[in-house]
Amino acid sequence: MKLIAKQTKIDFMGLRKQAYIISAIFILASVFSFMSRGLNFGIDFTGGTIVELSYEQGVDLEQVRKSLIESDFRNAIVQYFGTSTDVLVRIPPQEGMNSAEISSRLIQLLGSSGDTVQMRRVEFVGPQVGEELREDGGLAMIYALLGILIYVAIRFQTRFSIGAIAALVHDVLITIGFFSVTRMNFDLTVLAAVLAVIGYSLNDTIVVFDRIRENFHQMRKATPIEVMNASINQTLSRTIVTGLTTLLVLLALFIFGGEIIHGFATALIIGILVGTYSSVFIASPITLALGVSRQDLMPVEKEGARLDNLP
Repeated sequence: MKLIAKQTKIDFMGLRKQAYIISAIFILASVFSFMSRGLNFGIDFTGGTIVELSYEQGVDLEQVRKSLIESDFRNAIVQYFGTSTDVLVRIPPQEGMNSAEISSRLIQLLGSSGDTVQMRRVEFVGPQVGEELREDGGLAMIYALLGILIYVAIRFQTRFSIGAIAALVHDVLITIGFFSVTRMNFDLTVLAAVLAVIGYSLNDTIVVFDRIRENFHQMRKATPIEVMNASINQTLSRTIVTGLTTLLVLLALFIFGGEIIHGFATALIIGILVGTYSSVFIASPITLALGVSRQDLMPVEKEGARLDNLP
């Protein structure tokens, strides 16, 4: 006996005004926080000192972090570097201390617990490098959005491309706004996660748009609202399954992956949730508001084509 999934009949387009209000609140909060507080940039963007340490025996990173939190280096980032005996410490710029003083203070602090610690490498990252990374990361995001705008406009229609870009901007603003509000470190891994969110959200939106285009041809007597509701309901099970399986992997990374990738996993979790929401409640409603119709998706008939088809 075949099991057939029951088709949902949710009026998504009827909820679009409420969705606009919710999205507007989150976007305004994100923009206000970003303009007033900015982002808590990590050492990748602000510069600082990188110190590579070697222990005789394996060391617990939580103990190292606890020692640093209780000292002047409470904002330091600690991670294994190869094995459990090699530790990499990233320290933001310290007022009145150069890299040599920072490394000496670090060795003295960590060696006071009785462990034998050797310093292998000290490297200073200047703020100019961080500024260049910020600019390049911002340009990468802008280029990605422009490329997507052109791609969707060619594959579908201009109104669809505007709806897709609006959804992507919506996702990026809320994801970055979350980091601004919570003051979590924003580093290169988080920026990579934001770019990945753009790709995920676009893929989800393209699936919905494909079904909308098909239904515009098949549901000839239906209104645009009915076509979009039917399309979203038909792809809803796929959207939910894809989102849940992705979230399970990300939750595992967040819980068991260690502190060093918490920011990366957090950005992707927020982005997946917001991206799934925007594919349903932002991209399609904005395309609808722009006045998309069946005629926009019909191929343009060449002049004289009817005469050529006559016997």
